[in-house]
Amino acid sequence: MSEKIEIAPAVSPDWLSVESLNLDAQGVARRPDGKVVFIDGALPFEQVTASAYRKKNNWEQAHLTAIHVESSQRVQPGCPHFGLHAGACGGCKMQHLHSAAQVAVKQRVLEDNLWHLGKVKPETILRPIEGPAWAYRYRARLSVRYVVKKGEVLVGFHERKSRYVADMRICPVLPEHVSRMLLPLRALIASMDARDTVPQIELACGDTVTAMVLRHLEPLSSTDIERLRAFAAEQGVQWWLQSKGPDTVRLLDTDDPTLSYALPEFDITMPFKPTDFTQVNPHINRVLVARALRLLSVQAHERVIDWFCGLGNFTLPLATQGREVLGIEGSEALVARSRENYDLNQALALDGKALAATSFVARNLFEMTPEMLVQDGAADKWLVDPPREGAFALAKALADIEQARIGAEGAPPLPPGAEDWTPPSRIVYVSCNPATLARDAGLLVHLAGYRCTAAGMINMFPHTAHVESMAVFERP
Repeated sequence: MSEKIEIAPAVSPDWLSVESLNLDAQGVARRPDGKVVFIDGALPFEQVTASAYRKKNNWEQAHLTAIHVESSQRVQPGCPHFGLHAGACGGCKMQHLHSAAQVAVKQRVLEDNLWHLGKVKPETILRPIEGPAWAYRYRARLSVRYVVKKGEVLVGFHERKSRYVADMRICPVLPEHVSRMLLPLRALIASMDARDTVPQIELACGDTVTAMVLRHLEPLSSTDIERLRAFAAEQGVQWWLQSKGPDTVRLLDTDDPTLSYALPEFDITMPFKPTDFTQVNPHINRVLVARALRLLSVQAHERVIDWFCGLGNFTLPLATQGREVLGIEGSEALVARSRENYDLNQALALDGKALAATSFVARNLFEMTPEMLVQDGAADKWLVDPPREGAFALAKALADIEQARIGAEGAPPLPPGAEDWTPPSRIVYVSCNPATLARDAGLLVHLAGYRCTAAGMINMFPHTAHVESMAVFERP
C-alpha cells in the first residue's frame, strides 16, 4: 500500500490470525471469544494486530495497525493513489493482493454463494476467465469537483469511504491514453466558465473512438464549446454533452466517427452510445461471449432466447449459429439499438452468411409470469444475462411450470398452452452478482428440474471486489 505499515517482530496475545477475505477486501479474523473482526487491508494467513473503529455484539470492523506475519500473496500496489491512508482512491480494493490470488478469492466467493444460498454444487468448476490486470477499464464514471480551498479541479473516482473526489493524477486501470489525460482534463475544466457546474464525465472507449460525456448543469458558453473542441483535437477524444437525464445526451460534433466495438470471432460489429450499457472490459467480453456460446452449443436447427439482451452482445453472435433468435430486454431504447445493430450486421454479413431470423421485444423481465413465458414460445436453449438483481421472476416462472407439471403440492395451475410448451434443454446464465445467481440457481435445480453442470468466475474487474460468473444448467 502507499503508506508504510509496521512489520512488528514481537509475539503478542493481541495478534489476530486472518482466515479469509470478504468481498469488501477486508481480512476476516476471530478473537479468542469467537467475535468476528473485519480488518481493512489484512490478507488471508497473515498474523496482524488491529484497532477497532466500529463494534457490534457479534462483530467489529478494525484498522490494520501492524503485520507480524505477512502473506506470500501480498504485493506492492501498482497505483500510488491506492491504500488505507486519508485521501486514498476508492476505485480499487485489492491491489495489495496478487492478481492470481484475487481470482482464487472470487472463485471461492462464487462457490460459497452457490452452496450456502442456493444449496447448489456445480458438477464441474470452469477455469477462470482472466485478462490484463491493468489498462482494462474502458467504461468509467469520473466525478468532477472544483475545490475552492485548493484552487484546483479534481477529476476521478471518490476517495475510499468518502464522498470527496480523490486527487488522482494517474489511474493504471484506465487505458493508458485516458490515464495520461487526467491532468489535462483537470486543466481544461479549470479553464472553463462552467467549472462549478460540471459534476461528472462519463468515459466510454470503443475499439477506435474514445468518447466522453460531459454532464453540465447550466448551458455551456460558446467559449467553453470551443475549449472542448480544442481539447478534443489535441487529445483525440469525442465529446458528448448531457444537460439533464440520459435522453438528453447528444454528440457535440455530428460528423465524428461512430463509437463501436467488434466481436471478431463472429464477424460482428456493435455500435453503441456512450451511455448504453456495455461491458467495462472488452478483452474479457470477447472471451466471455465465445465461452458462453461454446457452452450453449447452439445447433443450426435450434431456436434460442437471449434474456436481458441489451444491445445484442450475445444475441447477434447467437444469430450466426442458430435457426431463430429472440432477444428480450427491459429498455425500449436498447431494443431499438439492438434492431439497428442486427440490420447493420445483416448488411455486413460476409460470404453470404446471413444472420438467423432474429426479433427483439421490450418487456419488464422482473414481472415475468408462467403465462408470459409460454407466450414467448418454446426455445431449445436460453442465454440469461441479467443485471445485479438477477433473474428471479424468470427462474420462478420456469419452476412454477415444472411444479405444475409434476403435480407438486401447492403448485399453481398450468397456464394456457403450457401442455405443448417445452423448457430449454440448456441454460447458460451470466451473472454480475453471485448472491442472486445462487438464489436463481436454487430455483432452477431444486424446483425446475435442472442440474448445474458447470460454473466458474470471470475476472471482469481486476483489483475490485466485483465478481462476474457463469453457470450452465441442463435438463436430463
